[in-house]
Amino acid sequence: MAAPNIDIYTKFACPFCVRAKQLLSAKGASFNEYDITAGGEKRDEMLARAPDARTVPQIFIGDRHVGGSDDLAALEHAGELDALLAG
Repeated sequence: MAAPNIDIYTKFACPFCVRAKQLLSAKGASFNEYDITAGGEKRDEMLARAPDARTVPQIFIGDRHVGGSDDLAALEHAGELDALLAG
């Protein structure tokens, strides 16, 4: 099974974004990063995928909306992140 596509929406100088990207990188996961600091179409795309999202990062693994950095860390702590990243 192929690894799922990972999208992460971030903003410049966001420490939570850095933490989430570090965890994904430590897991060997490649991801698409979209900087929405200035808004634009990628911010609109993020809000279409997660209408209640008001903070960054917003992380999507495959079709699943994981949420933010704390949500990603909770998956890791629960031992569920590796399986999710494997597809």
